[in-house]
Amino acid sequence: MPNFADSASNLPFILIGVLGLRALSACCPPGGLTELLPVYRAFFAGMVLVGLGSLYYHLAPSNATLVWDRLPMTLSFMAFFAAIVGEHLSPALGRRLLWPLSAVGIATVLYWHVTETAGRGDLRPYGLVQFLPLALMPLILLRHPSRLRSTGYLWAVLAAYALAKGAEAADERIFGLTGVISGHSLKHLLAAGGGLAFLIALRERRPARLDPAG
Repeated sequence: MPNFADSASNLPFILIGVLGLRALSACCPPGGLTELLPVYRAFFAGMVLVGLGSLYYHLAPSNATLVWDRLPMTLSFMAFFAAIVGEHLSPALGRRLLWPLSAVGIATVLYWHVTETAGRGDLRPYGLVQFLPLALMPLILLRHPSRLRSTGYLWAVLAAYALAKGAEAADERIFGLTGVISGHSLKHLLAAGGGLAFLIALRERRPARLDPAG
C-alpha cells in the first residue's frame, strides 16, 4: 500500500467519528446541549469523512484528491467552532452558524482548487478560516462561561489541533528523529485524539450552574 503510515493513520478518524455518531444517534448525551445535536453530529460526520477523504488522497495523491482531503476538515472544524459558540454564547447562535460557517469553509477549498488549476493556487482564504477560529475560540472559552462543566476537554481539543499543525510543519524532522513515524502521520493521530477528547466530553460533562446576573 502506498504511503502506508499516512493512510493507516486515518483509521482513528473513522473509528472515532462512527463512535460519536452512534452516541448521538438517538438523543443528545448528558455532556452536550440538545439544541446543538445537529452541530455535534456534523462534527463527527466530518471526522468520518476526514478519514475517508484523507485515505483517498494518500492512496492516490493529486490536487484533485486533495480537495476531498480538505473539504471534510473544514466541515468538522467549523462544526467544532459552532459548538463552542453554542455552549459558551448562545445555543441558537451556534446552531444557526453551523451551515454558513461550513459553506464558507467549503468555498475556500473550492477557491483554492480553481486557482490551483489556473496555476496560481491561493491558500490564503483556506488558511484564514482555520486560524481565525483557532484564535477566537480560546478567547470565547476564557471570557464566556460554558453551560457545561469541565471545559478542560475543549482545551484538550484545541491543544491537539495546535500540536497536529506543529507536527505537520515538522514532518521530515520528526521522521528523521523517530525513523518510524512522520510528522504528517503524527498529525493525523493528534487530530483524531482531539476528536476523542470531544467525544469523552459529550459523555462526561454535566450542566453548569450559571449566574443569572452574568
